[in-house]
Formats: sequence, C-alpha cells, structure tokens
Amino acid sequence: MTLVVVGIGEYAVSADPEATLVTYALGSCIAVAIFDPVSRIGGLLHYMLPDSSLDQEKAIQRPGMFADTGIPLLFQKAYQLGAVRSRIEVAVMGGAQVMDASETFNIGKRNHLALRKIFWKAGILVRSEDVGGTQSRTVRLELSNGRIVIRRGLTEQILEPSLVRKSLQQ
Repeated sequence: MTLVVVGIGEYAVSADPEATLVTYALGSCIAVAIFDPVSRIGGLLHYMLPDSSLDQEKAIQRPGMFADTGIPLLFQKAYQLGAVRSRIEVAVMGGAQVMDASETFNIGKRNHLALRKIFWKAGILVRSEDVGGTQSRTVRLELSNGRIVIRRGLTEQILEPSLVRKSLQQ
C-alpha cells in the first residue's frame, strides 16, 4: 500500500490501485473525495477557503487552497488520468465549527456553501456528506475499492462506493 498524504490546501489524484489518499486535521476546511469505480481513479482535495478572490496570487501558487480553483482542478486531473464524469462518485467531508464557537467567521459553512454552488453550476451530484459539527476529521480514500474512512475522535464511519457495491451484488 502506498500512502499519499494530502496536506491543507493540497490535492492528489491517482490511478494506482495500491494507493490510499489521506488528509488529516480537517476542521473548517472541506475535503472532496472523488472516485471512478470502473477505472479506480480517485482524488482528494483539502481546501481551506471558499473564494480565491481573497488572494489571487496565492491561488495561482496553491490552487488547492480555495474551493473555486481547487475543485475544478481536482476533476480535471482525474479526467486526464482517464476517469469518466458519469461514473465519478463524490463525497464531501469537513466544514466543522472548530475554532470559531461564536460563529463570527463561519468558515466551515461558507466553505460548504461555495462547494454546493460550484457543484450546482457544474451539475455534479454528491453521493454522501459528513459536514458540520464541532470535531475535526481524518479522511482516507482507498483506491483499491473506493472505500472512504472518516475518523472523528475515536469513531470511524465507512462509506462504500455505490457502483462497486452494485457490481458485487450482481
């Protein structure tokens, strides 16, 4: 198994079935996991902020920091490796209210709203979400089977890709 760590403001896309993409300390940030169960191409983005207009120079240097630059790039890189749009399953995690108890900035909510607008305009459906709350998360995407493991504190939640489940049932 190859472990690929996706840092804050970064993304990774892979066609290596032995790879597991993981991101840690997902607080108000959002992770977007995409997976094509036929080609077994997947990607993971850990973006920090909703809009690159806050710092366009930074967006050029690190497009994964922002929803509006990171999300399109994640999908483009997956398509370049051979993922097919109609087969891609999308999961969204994060957007917690970790350090802003007074909800002054609402970064988590703003990050989630930015994502929903981008997906709505692009016609992308989200298969599953684990968004909000007050706990940070660790997210793993296993490319061998498309399984997503979300860890919050001592609890784990496992998301199985629906197309893989369907093909195994037939």
